[in-house]
Amino acid sequence: MSKSKETAVALILKYLNDQNRPYSTQDVFGNLQREHGLGKTAVVKAMEQLAQQGKIKEKVYGKQKIYFADQDQFPSVSDSELKRLDSQIAEMSSQVQRVQQSCRQMDIELKELNGSMTTQEMAKKIETLKKECVQYDEKLQRIRSATNHVTPEEKEKVYNERNLYCKEWRKRKRMATDLFDAILEGYPKSKKQFFEEVGIETDEDHKVTLPDV
Repeated sequence: MSKSKETAVALILKYLNDQNRPYSTQDVFGNLQREHGLGKTAVVKAMEQLAQQGKIKEKVYGKQKIYFADQDQFPSVSDSELKRLDSQIAEMSSQVQRVQQSCRQMDIELKELNGSMTTQEMAKKIETLKKECVQYDEKLQRIRSATNHVTPEEKEKVYNERNLYCKEWRKRKRMATDLFDAILEGYPKSKKQFFEEVGIETDEDHKVTLPDV
């Protein structure tokens, strides 16, 4: 027997014993070919040889042959040990389900974040809405001081527009606050330093107070 064939036989025998589960020749070839460079023919011959020598077991299902480790070489397992293993498998399966659920939730959140505005974009949008809200409030105050020159319909229109912008601004501000709080949980510096680094200006910086809506 050539050295390469001996290597393939020993490698496959160890693999089947370590995995202790049934495999076809195609399965073993696919699992070992990339790491060990085994050819399909070498794998088939090695597994047939091992089966003939009684070192592994072979089962035929129609045209398919399945190979697996000889179970006689492994120590017998008591009923209590089987129950313990079943319990361990059930617990691990439950953990896998929880991790998968967590991954799905994180994937949903990631897609939402990818589709949302960046911190800089949100800050710019908030600043724009804030200015527009203040402008509408100033316009409304001017209208209120000139009631003889403005119809009630025009006053109502400006008032509604002002409320709309102010509500949108507050909504964006809440979203930004939630986002900033999430970022600051892992940020090593203070909130003020974070705002300075990303270029965010607050209402307090400009002493702006928006009207109640």
